[in-house]
Amino acid sequence: MKLISWNIDSLNAALTSDSARAQLSQAVLQTLVAEKADIIAIQETKLSAKGPTNKHLDILEQLFPDYETTWRSSVEPARKGYAGTMFLYKKGLNPTISFPEIGAPTTMDLEGRIITLEFDQFFVTQVYTPNAGDGLKRLSDRQVWDEKYAEYLATLDQKKPVLATGDYNVAHHEIDLANPASNRQSPGFTDEERAGFTNLLAKGFTDTFRYLHGDLPHQYTWWAQRSKTSKINNTGWRIDYWLTSNRVADKVTKSEMIDSGSRQDHTPIVMEIDL
Repeated sequence: MKLISWNIDSLNAALTSDSARAQLSQAVLQTLVAEKADIIAIQETKLSAKGPTNKHLDILEQLFPDYETTWRSSVEPARKGYAGTMFLYKKGLNPTISFPEIGAPTTMDLEGRIITLEFDQFFVTQVYTPNAGDGLKRLSDRQVWDEKYAEYLATLDQKKPVLATGDYNVAHHEIDLANPASNRQSPGFTDEERAGFTNLLAKGFTDTFRYLHGDLPHQYTWWAQRSKTSKINNTGWRIDYWLTSNRVADKVTKSEMIDSGSRQDHTPIVMEIDL
């Protein structure tokens, strides 16, 4: 089974805009079409509470005619057009779909951050983890989220193996970002966020990229758009992950990044697993 995850940073822009950046995003979508994955997880769709428009769905149908879609958007009183997630999965898979709420603080449960697909033998779940925010203003809420999310995954894991993916908004170790020393208090590399991810893995989960590639350096999934040279110089962060329950980690045959060319921000990640 092949699974892909990508923080798209606005599905609407990627599908309907003709800007230079949108054209880069559209090229990535064509790459995903060619991959012919069984399941594609998409984060940060930034769609309205009503979800994709008919135009969005028509374009997705043209790109991915063999796939079904399910989505979740941010709803009031959470911010409009914020966060959001979507799955595309091949017709015939027929999962049971759920949109879990984990008891997160403030409006986090209303921001469309988690979708879970249940199959007979396993779960596939994706997350768009809340960012700690400028000035770490959301860090304390993020810590609660991390605890609740880890508990949620552990609950799934008690039933059957879990394949979990998404933008976790944390570089776990120093090797997971280009400039650890200067980012100690940056969102995504605080001690608190890193400890939250350690706690998640300790509940019985494996970071499949590190499982297969060990301490391979300079491997990133995100490059800041604010810096024009971040991707050219590979000053990136690895903040997107494919995790599995420990007991199926040895079934993973691939876990790596998909080349997104010169497009900055997130790049897609792919996992192949023989279940």
